[in-house]
Amino acid sequence: MRLLFITSNRLGDAVLSTSVLRNYVETYPGIRVTVACGPVAAPIFRGVPNLERIIEMPKQKRGGHWWKLWKSVVFNWWDIIVDLRGSATAYVLPGWKRVVLSGNDDRIHRVEQMARMIGLEKALFPKVWVDQDHKARADDVLPSDGRKVLAIGPSANWGGKTWAAERFVDLIERLRAEDGLLPSAHVLLVGAPNERDAAQPVIEALSESERTVIFGDEDLLTVQACLERSDIYIGNDSGLMHMAAAAGIPTLGLFGPTREENYGPCGPIAAHVHTDMSYEDIWASGATWRSHDSLMDSLSVDKVVTAATKLLLSQDENGS
Repeated sequence: MRLLFITSNRLGDAVLSTSVLRNYVETYPGIRVTVACGPVAAPIFRGVPNLERIIEMPKQKRGGHWWKLWKSVVFNWWDIIVDLRGSATAYVLPGWKRVVLSGNDDRIHRVEQMARMIGLEKALFPKVWVDQDHKARADDVLPSDGRKVLAIGPSANWGGKTWAAERFVDLIERLRAEDGLLPSAHVLLVGAPNERDAAQPVIEALSESERTVIFGDEDLLTVQACLERSDIYIGNDSGLMHMAAAAGIPTLGLFGPTREENYGPCGPIAAHVHTDMSYEDIWASGATWRSHDSLMDSLSVDKVVTAATKLLLSQDENGS
């Protein structure tokens, strides 16, 4: 049995889409999987069980990436074709069952929408499969002295949804204080390679012995393995936030100019906290996607600390 799984260029959307892939992998043990996605997202699929192939689809002029995909898979028979990018490709390939996502439904979370698309009453949580080699690398990267690990995502692919660096510094100080949630915790700072400069004030606020910094320095599955070893993740709305939630650790997403109703972290112990200004008020104030100025200023450190405390208490109450 073979599955062609066509998913997003963007990391966050690709992580969310693993909730669909997980359904097929778990429903049909042994199903052979081919994944087609953007180059940025491709690494998170390398641990998928019974993976046959990953086809990277960098965008090309006049839809050339779709033509290239068609040529590379048209001579195979596909028992299931899932296209989460709403193209016509699924309909011009030889196969038995086709599932195509047609547009976004902003009334519900993306994971719930995809679950309904494949006929599930209850969505599965996203999952990123990690092998032993990447877990071993995570053990090398993180300290093994028994300290708790506080994972922080201080950056994002757009400045508007990025909480100020000085507030992350304040947050980390308070959480790591003697009377804080995670006294003297080791800090894992993660982000994309081109986001390191924006996160530099947060990096420099910690000594080398207090931090592990990964901004493109490691494979994404090693990052995932590091997140699995963390005790909590707090960060902006980003692909790494979704990876943390998929790792099953307590994950707190920080939101302002993006919709948590559609893109909040989705996992067994996940929550979000929003700016005091609503999504609608932020955009009514004259905000624009062209500007990279932060639109997160009305989110206080106190509010994030309170939300993080509540999240960890809920974990304890659930016996996780």
